[in-house]
Amino acid sequence: MKYYLIAGEASGDLHASHLMAALREEDPDARFRFVGGDLMAAVGGRPVKHYREMAYMGFIPVLLHLRTILTQMKRCKKDIVAWQPDVVILVDYPGFNLSIARYVREHTSIPVYYYIAPKIWAWKEYRIRHIRSDVRELFSILPFEVEFFEGKHHYPIHYVGNPTLDEVEAFRQCHAESFETFAQRNRLPSSKPIVALLAGSRKQEIKDNLPDMLQAASAYPDCQLVLAGAPGISADYYQRFLGQTPVTLLFGETYSLLQQARAALVTSGTATLETALFGVPQAVCYHTPAGKLIAFLKRHILKVPYISLVNLVAGREVVRELVADTMTVPNIQAELGRLLGDEAYRAAMQQGYDEVRTRLGHTGAPRRAAQIMVSLLQAH
Repeated sequence: MKYYLIAGEASGDLHASHLMAALREEDPDARFRFVGGDLMAAVGGRPVKHYREMAYMGFIPVLLHLRTILTQMKRCKKDIVAWQPDVVILVDYPGFNLSIARYVREHTSIPVYYYIAPKIWAWKEYRIRHIRSDVRELFSILPFEVEFFEGKHHYPIHYVGNPTLDEVEAFRQCHAESFETFAQRNRLPSSKPIVALLAGSRKQEIKDNLPDMLQAASAYPDCQLVLAGAPGISADYYQRFLGQTPVTLLFGETYSLLQQARAALVTSGTATLETALFGVPQAVCYHTPAGKLIAFLKRHILKVPYISLVNLVAGREVVRELVADTMTVPNIQAELGRLLGDEAYRAAMQQGYDEVRTRLGHTGAPRRAAQIMVSLLQAH
């Protein structure tokens, strides 16, 4: 069968690549065409567009690049109609993908499957109308989404488990590296514990978060700072913010870094869950312009009490969230001090991480999703 996939960012590229590999196991004749990244390309198939050309976030960046985004969307829609796949599989990225879903439903008979449900439980809940009308099958990777979609909105979904469990477990099985080996391989001193900095996967996130993270973490000279470079972001871009700060920038080493870190400062997203699954005590840092205004909107518009996946899955505050007006250099410094030196605090966070692992369930999410998808397509 022919599968057309669309992933609009780095995490989507990762999850989609594993889904594609699982689909190929279930359907040896699978043919892929996709909008995505290098990881999807490594699985095989025909890339149409790289997600780097579409990865804009925030009102102003999207507005400034609106013509580009609309042009890419138009090309993508035409390409789907021309290729006539057996299914279109959308991976997160709702601003773009829900428009694709509507077009496919209105202009073709191709079923639309959505892998990694849009996070409409946080905001833009009205999008449930579009999902209900335009998406044939919805696949969830977060356990609390079952109650939201099926209980609140009476829209049946498939909870398949969380693919980040698979990704972290697969890495651990293949990489049993010591701290000394990691340090030597990356020309780092083996005498200092590591504070990992994960500042987001998009330029806007990095611009907003990295400067304060660096300033706060620099208050701990007994530690070494290691910054995880995001796919598609150049070293030159990071250098704008690094200046003379003693920090090591590593690309393609995020999981290795988390395996060795003593503590981490993490921008909200999949990275918070990855950090938890590696057992690294963390603070979630998310700066926004007009912090007090955003804090007000967060309290009155967001439908959930937390922004990090760790806390959302646990249903309580496991990690401290420094967001909008609370993300200040003094607050980050104070929280990082607790993460590094307060053993009771670290142990309590680890207990919370254990709760998160239990609630996520077992590994095998991509395989379960692929089995359901192929079975449904064959039945139709």
